[in-house]
Amino acid sequence: MRPSGRALNEMRAVSFETGFTKHAEGSCLIKMGETHVLCTATIEDRVPPFIKGSGLGWVTAEYGMLPRATNTRMRREATTGKQGGRTVEIQRLIGRALRAGVDRVALGERQITVDCDVLQADGGTRCASITGGWVALRLAVNKLMKIGDVKIDPLVDPVSAISCGIYAGQPVLDLDYPEDSEAGVDGNFIMTGSGKLIEVQMSAEGSVFSRDQMNQLMDLATQGTAELAEMQKAAAS
Repeated sequence: MRPSGRALNEMRAVSFETGFTKHAEGSCLIKMGETHVLCTATIEDRVPPFIKGSGLGWVTAEYGMLPRATNTRMRREATTGKQGGRTVEIQRLIGRALRAGVDRVALGERQITVDCDVLQADGGTRCASITGGWVALRLAVNKLMKIGDVKIDPLVDPVSAISCGIYAGQPVLDLDYPEDSEAGVDGNFIMTGSGKLIEVQMSAEGSVFSRDQMNQLMDLATQGTAELAEMQKAAAS
């Protein structure tokens, strides 16, 4: 029995509240159970120097957690003068995951920055950030297309992410914190709406796993991301 009472292949309740902020070109509050992340997308008529003049667009991301997103207060990273290694790793992951679903030629020479701010954490914050970040990105691109700045839709496929792991000897979908902290194997799976893999992060934590178990987790992730893709499209329509 999972601590939440969910079935092995059951995700937490997922919701998207779009247009959550007034000023961003695209915004979405995603809730995956008790993990809540505010995602905003900002369009800028500039690109990083290394692609300037190439005609290619760029999608990047920033990630952060509010001081009381967890059960104890964390110091704001701004007060230490630098980002932590975990923050840098996660925001790079979000950026390259979202870029995998973008036709950068069709986007044109502009940058969209997706900011992911964790309001409340209960496991799976990077997965929620990627999934909600795509919805914010979709809304921002919709605005570009509506005003005619972009002629061809640059978002070729939804991008979503889900965690899977081995908990109490069983493969489970969408780990919350009690499961994540005790899982023998933990993995994050980033996939497109058409079922293509973008990135897989898997590690054993106190136990090892077999090829068959890895395949079971892949099957769960494929099911979960397919469900998320349908929710994303409905939320951003």
